[in-house]
Amino acid sequence: IPSVSNIVPESCLLIVVGLLVGGLIKGVGEKPPILKSDIFFLFLLPPIILDAGYFLPLRPFTENLGTILIFAVVGTLWNAFFLGGLMYAVCQLGGPGLNHIGLLANLLFGSIISAVDPVAVLAVFEEIHINELLHILVFGESLLNDAVTVVLYHLFEEFASFEQVTILDIILGFLSFFVVSLGGVLVGVIYGVIAAFTSRFTSHIRVIEPLFVFLYSYMAYLSAELFHLSGIMALIAAGVVMRPYVEANISHKSHTTIKYFLKMWSSVSETLIFIFLGVSTVAGHHYWNWTFVISTLFFCLIARVLGVLVLTWFINKFRIVKLTPKDQFIIAYGGLRGAIAFSLGYLLDYKHFGMRDMFLTAIITVIFFTVFVQGMTIRPLVDLLAVKKKQETKRSINEEIHTQFLDHLLTGIEDICGHYGHHHWKDKLNRFNKKYVKKCLIAGERSKEPQLIAFYHKMEMKQAIELVESGGIGKIPSAVSTVSIQNINPQTLPLERVLPALSKDKEEEIRKILRTNLQKTRQRLRSYNRHTLVADPYEEAWNQMLLRRQKARQLEQKMNNYLTVPAHRVDSPTMSRARIGSDPLAYEPKEDSENLPIITIDPASPQSPESVDLMSEEPKGCSGLPPSPEEDEEGLVMRVKEPSSPGTDDVFTPGASDSPSNQRMLRCLSDPGPRPEPEEGEPFIPKGQ
Repeated sequence: IPSVSNIVPESCLLIVVGLLVGGLIKGVGEKPPILKSDIFFLFLLPPIILDAGYFLPLRPFTENLGTILIFAVVGTLWNAFFLGGLMYAVCQLGGPGLNHIGLLANLLFGSIISAVDPVAVLAVFEEIHINELLHILVFGESLLNDAVTVVLYHLFEEFASFEQVTILDIILGFLSFFVVSLGGVLVGVIYGVIAAFTSRFTSHIRVIEPLFVFLYSYMAYLSAELFHLSGIMALIAAGVVMRPYVEANISHKSHTTIKYFLKMWSSVSETLIFIFLGVSTVAGHHYWNWTFVISTLFFCLIARVLGVLVLTWFINKFRIVKLTPKDQFIIAYGGLRGAIAFSLGYLLDYKHFGMRDMFLTAIITVIFFTVFVQGMTIRPLVDLLAVKKKQETKRSINEEIHTQFLDHLLTGIEDICGHYGHHHWKDKLNRFNKKYVKKCLIAGERSKEPQLIAFYHKMEMKQAIELVESGGIGKIPSAVSTVSIQNINPQTLPLERVLPALSKDKEEEIRKILRTNLQKTRQRLRSYNRHTLVADPYEEAWNQMLLRRQKARQLEQKMNNYLTVPAHRVDSPTMSRARIGSDPLAYEPKEDSENLPIITIDPASPQSPESVDLMSEEPKGCSGLPPSPEEDEEGLVMRVKEPSSPGTDDVFTPGASDSPSNQRMLRCLSDPGPRPEPEEGEPFIPKGQ
């Protein structure tokens, strides 16, 4: 029924099935089976962790390892102590039923309930297809917090049997964290190398190749648990270390067997775990205390939210790709609890912890709340917040090549800068791996030639065998190419791969990352878009410059108006003589216009204005010579034009006044130019005004 599984996660449905089965068994008078801790830790948990570790996406995991470790170690410690301390306060204030629970018991309870469960996270996050970053952060935290949980659990369990806890015990407990975590990783690495070395010699017995992967992984888990180290971290380390070398040695069929057998095994374990949780809820002994259970649930949520907010604020100071508020909400909301907490609670001894039943009741309540309420509502919340989903398409060879190219480029940049970042150390590790480790752990020529060339040789061999079997070898020349073989055996072309289009937000985010973290690039002009107009920082300066140029042009124009003598309107000769004769004083110059040219006309002259010519048009002091007293009195003099001598052409023969400068001044005087503005006034104004 797909419509049901789209709303309710599979883990919730399995718990409901377990509840129904447990109720049915109890209804017929039988005692339902309880999920025992040794069955859970020895048989049901390892397949799920091995599947997760063997197929762990290594690149995003290593790139975000710092963030994952901070969430897993610091976040789990904060949750355990915050929750344990507050529950101790609740027990002291909660009345007679809770007063006997001490601080160590509450801290032990806090360490059990604080860890995020990998089984529950896998069950829910695989269904909602969240993006790779959020998935690896929450899932990586749930895997790596196992070391903290194991240390705190065994520490407080041991302290509960002590009469007095000393400072030395606390210091040894702190150091035991490093022993448990690093010891588990070391055990996993050792068994991973042994598995890779063994797979080098299995070419003649392909049938049992998958068995070595399961055998050595399980031995790594058991060896770690034997010494009270972190079995989960040992399994993850073994899977991560052995996979590249084992897959280079084993056949393709063995690889398929490992893949599907692990998936099937982990799926069966997951199903059994959730069904047993439901059955154990019906079958177990419960002691319900409203104060304790409700306080546990409330403080679990508060501790998770506060821890994520504070740690993300600190982590974002060092991350290039920041965790947004949506990401923080999903990380806080995805902190699901599961069967690991139940099994650890079930392991508690009645001698030291008489309140075990109440602890188990509170743990089951928290598990049910996180799996049912948070697990069912996380999918609609992801859709509502428009959180980026996972891209299901496989990466093309083009993307692989460019990714490797960028890795080499960033390694070179780090070397030039003298900065030893994770690209530098990754390059060193790859060189060491290629030079020494591959030669020891990978058989034959596969340790030397690249995978792409090896695949090409394999395809050539396969096509050659097919040709021999089909009997077409005699018709084909010996030096046959892949292209010609494909022409002989035409195959249908695969569908063209559709590349996902980059959204505007993603493009802007990439630009922002590049702009803030790589280098301060020059500001370039973008194409015009009226919806996304950006203020130009140089716009104001350009406007000021244009205004200054415009003012200078206007000033130059005004100066030309003052310096250019405007031409009078051409009147008839009779009107001109009448105007000048009636008021000769009207054309005397102003007192303050000493620098303007002065034109003196004899009003009694019988000549008409058409027969006069300009002889001296320069104002006083402008010719470079000191003005004579006569010129000082006369100004510009208009003289009668002398008649031309007989036999000369008035038009084509240049006269004395036809020099280029005179012609230019005549042209200037005949052109009125732009009309002066009213407030400037005219160069010649009546004397009486």
